[in-house]
Amino acid sequence: MPDRFQTDVLDKSHEKPVLVDFWAPWCGPCRVLGPTIERLARESAGRWRLVKINTDKHPELSQRFGIRGIPAVKMFSGGAVVAEFTGALPEPALRQWLSEHLPAPA
Repeated sequence: MPDRFQTDVLDKSHEKPVLVDFWAPWCGPCRVLGPTIERLARESAGRWRLVKINTDKHPELSQRFGIRGIPAVKMFSGGAVVAEFTGALPEPALRQWLSEHLPAPA
């Protein structure tokens, strides 16, 4: 994944925003947030892309991006982090966060 991170996240974020969900299978809040964020990604009609990173399998990426608690969600645009949050937001708060940080549809 670290080699694909450049392509799948940083490079793609120049085309459209990429949300990266840092999670782990043992994390209860991750299991709450995961299905919600996946559904919103499907509903987004391609406005943004979702990439999920298992922090147990990719500790080097967690370290690189300073992940201290999970779930941690970072929005990349133009190759950089432009917004982020930690913890399982309820769906209305997640929708609000997305509307505040995603560019308006063209």
